[in-house]
Amino acid sequence: MKSTDSKQNLLLNNRNPEVLWAQRSDKVYLTVALPDAKDVFVKCEPQGLFSFVAQGLQDESFDFSLELYGPIVPEGCKTKVGLRNILCSIQKEQKGWWKRLLKSEEKPAPYIKVDWNKWCDEDEEESASDLASDDDTAEDVGQDDGSSDDEGMLYLPDLEKAKRKLAISDF
Repeated sequence: MKSTDSKQNLLLNNRNPEVLWAQRSDKVYLTVALPDAKDVFVKCEPQGLFSFVAQGLQDESFDFSLELYGPIVPEGCKTKVGLRNILCSIQKEQKGWWKRLLKSEEKPAPYIKVDWNKWCDEDEEESASDLASDDDTAEDVGQDDGSSDDEGMLYLPDLEKAKRKLAISDF
């Protein structure tokens, strides 16, 4: 029974942080949501294996491994540890759009989600800003759809007219 107990403890002690992903034709971006992480270790292997290990704020262990959709260039993988998250830029071996993040066709684990703030469709790639700076300034990527500023606005009455009417009726 000790074997089962130790396995359960291992599973309880190792947790998966939320992982957001986006891609460009040449790179995959992973954002690991883990505030105040320490002892961060990331390993990228050519066949597309990505491994992550870190300690959380209260010394809890976080780790996961992903078998990515295609091969990658380990030398082209960069990691930046921030206060709230860890940003990983992974260079694809061949330029092109992947159908999905993982090699497996099964539904990904619930902690893996699309990063809609950094997402870019194939036809928008040239107009999108470069995410190489790995900061959160890419929030406006893909938002310029050519529509006017008035479209979709709620109707708001002229407040100045309403104030004047109220002031006149107070006399």
